[in-house]
Amino acid sequence: MPKMVFVERDGTRKEVDAPLGLSVLEIAHRHGVDIEGACEGSLACSTCHVIVDGSWFPKLSSPTEDEEDMLDLAFDLQETSRLGCQIIMTDKLDGLVVRLPAGSRNAQG
Repeated sequence: MPKMVFVERDGTRKEVDAPLGLSVLEIAHRHGVDIEGACEGSLACSTCHVIVDGSWFPKLSSPTEDEEDMLDLAFDLQETSRLGCQIIMTDKLDGLVVRLPAGSRNAQG
């Protein structure tokens, strides 16, 4: 089973099972990681914003224009920011490390 690591807001590292085909948001919810995901992965908010470890960022597919638009609304935006609902686990992402931002902003209407 692939694994991934969430770095919580307090710096705690939480390694979890990361089933292939699930999004980072779904994996977080399965393991009680504090990522909101207010729009349930429909690309209508930025509350599942994560900061991808720099060594992993180039291994991800490029974000869509819709994802980039939502990221513009994210709190604590970084160069390696992505939406957790848009990162789908694959074999090549086994070991992925993402950090939770300092907070989130729910910009849903």
